Order: sequence, then structure tokens, then C-alpha cells
Amino acid sequence: MQKLTPSDLFSLETYARERPAFRARVLEHKQARKVALGAHLSLLFEDRLTIQYQVQEMLRIERIFEQAGIRDELDAYNPLIPDGANLKATLLIEYPDANERTRKLVELHGIEQHIALRVAGLASVIAIADEDMERSNAQKTSAVHFLRFELTPAHVAAIKSGRRIEMAVDHAAYQGVEALGAITCAALAADLD
Repeated sequence: MQKLTPSDLFSLETYARERPAFRARVLEHKQARKVALGAHLSLLFEDRLTIQYQVQEMLRIERIFEQAGIRDELDAYNPLIPDGANLKATLLIEYPDANERTRKLVELHGIEQHIALRVAGLASVIAIADEDMERSNAQKTSAVHFLRFELTPAHVAAIKSGRRIEMAVDHAAYQGVEALGAITCAALAADLD
């Protein structure tokens, strides 16, 4: 999947005008890419469009319009676009109550190292977490992690052929397995082109 370049982005003025329609398109697109892993974890599998939206939003919020600033944002976010031999996802730990969330982030310390992608008949692929920066500390995990699932050629072929895919978490304080639906499997297979 191609990385984003400045020419792929809207100017701030154009984005202000196009944002409602673009945002609606991206939110619909994300529906096929989101996987609930139990009641409190979710994965959003990123692709070029989801990352473009993130970059556009950062440029808008920070009012960045100079080329150096745009390049910095692209340098920060382009690594989250899959490259054809991997899948990339944002892991969100979601507890609506702030006090409960604080307690759970301590209990779930290290959970980002216990997320796996399973393709029927093949070895599990354990997530590589937070290559951009350390997000956890010695006491607790972060509520957001960036994950990469590095695939073998056999995994790529199996995903493209429509084999069953599951996401799993196996942590002392949280376990779960979720089979991906056909729409999500097709979206992930397209990421491998």
C-alpha cells in the first residue's frame, strides 16, 4: 500500500469545505475495519484512508500548512499504513468510567504484548507493539497502542484465499477470541495487495 505524500492531502481550506463528506466516508469505511475483542478492547485495522483522515485531522487541529510541518505529520503517520506483508492496527482499551479505567490500566499492564492474529491452520502472529514510542510504564499500560502483525507469505496467501481469521488476547487479567466477519476479512485481504 502506498504511503501518503503531500499531494494526497487537502489544503486546510479545501479540507474545511470537504470535511463533513470525507469524515462520513471514513467513518463508514472504518466500520468494516473495527473488531471488538471482548467488552473493553477494540482494534481498528489501519489503511491508507484511515491514516489520511488522521493526518488531515491533525493538520486541521494544529493549523499546520507549511510543508515542513506537513512532512513531519506524514513521517509520524505513514508507518501505520500496511506495506503488503503486514497488518497494522490501533488497539483501544475502553472503559467509560475514569476510575475503573485507571484501575484496569494497571491490571492490564503488558496486554499489548498478548494480542495475536490467528489464520486457520497457521501459527499465531503475535503483535509487535508501539514501535514509535513506549506507551506503557512500569506500573500501567496505555489506553492506546499501535500494533503491527508481521505476516509470512503463507499467512498472506491464506488471508487472500479467504481463510478464517481470529483475533485473540491472552493476558492474565483479560482473555478473549473474536472471529472476523467476511467483510472485515475482505478489507484485510485488500490491505495485502
